[in-house]
Amino acid sequence: MDYQAILDHIRGGLIVSVQPDADKPQLDPLNDAAIMAALAQAVVLGGAVAIRADSPGHIRAIREKIQLPLIGLYKFDIEGFAVRITPTLEHARAVAQAGADIIAVDGTGRPRPEGLTAPEFIQRVKAETGALVMADIATCEEGLAAAEAGADFIATTLSGYTADSHQSSQPDYRLVRSLCQATEVPIIAEGRIATPQQASRMLSEGAFAVTVGSAITRPRSITERFIQEIKGN
Repeated sequence: MDYQAILDHIRGGLIVSVQPDADKPQLDPLNDAAIMAALAQAVVLGGAVAIRADSPGHIRAIREKIQLPLIGLYKFDIEGFAVRITPTLEHARAVAQAGADIIAVDGTGRPRPEGLTAPEFIQRVKAETGALVMADIATCEEGLAAAEAGADFIATTLSGYTADSHQSSQPDYRLVRSLCQATEVPIIAEGRIATPQQASRMLSEGAFAVTVGSAITRPRSITERFIQEIKGN
């Protein structure tokens, strides 16, 4: 699927992030490629326009089951670096080889293992894989730098998760609005979107599409929210 076809397909829609618990994946009973693929099929039946998935094995399993746009990433911790979403060119190549249409990368200004800046990394990933690139950013400045570097999509995934970004338990509507006003690159709203109402508001703020993960595909966290509310009463 080419860039224009992907744009036409996801415009105004819901992208679902189908990933195991990032903090303790080894303890997540859903951390299995076949289970992730089944979850992807289920949300597609519900109307999801694209899937966001982590790790080559899961991406490959999902690709075998669905033909919708697939955003792939590779979370990998490297000692001494905070960047963990597709941190190196090797990880980006693995995501592309697994069948992702779009490679999501950390687009923040934090140091990278290979010594590249985020814009340099984005350009290298595009040149070496031929895939589209989604820059996961935390601030407007990072988003604009990624757009200038040639990122095909900008996602607000990391807002609130870096030291210099807005800290809040709520979605970062202001960041989405600012980016939409400042660049024509499609802005994908992501991060702490927990309700349909919040997702709808993101589209009203100008987001090209909205990504939701935990609120849909993580039974443990959904259950915990119910328990917290019940105990609070």
